[in-house]
Amino acid sequence: MEKAKELRDMSDEQLDLTAKEAVGKLFQARVQRQTERLDSSSLLRQHRRLIARVKTIQTERQKKAAANK
Repeated sequence: MEKAKELRDMSDEQLDLTAKEAVGKLFQARVQRQTERLDSSSLLRQHRRLIARVKTIQTERQKKAAANK
């Protein structure tokens, strides 16, 4: 999993891609959980937290851009 510092170093496009990948992986993990094939339930938590980190950084950037205008 990526740390917030690593995420902050990414461009906006990279953040969008990372979020989309995490959403896809979260969906796959949920399907695996329902079919009882998920080995580690901590994957769900990790993906949710990664999505939250990315969204937080995106919101910070939006607020900073709005303040600079």
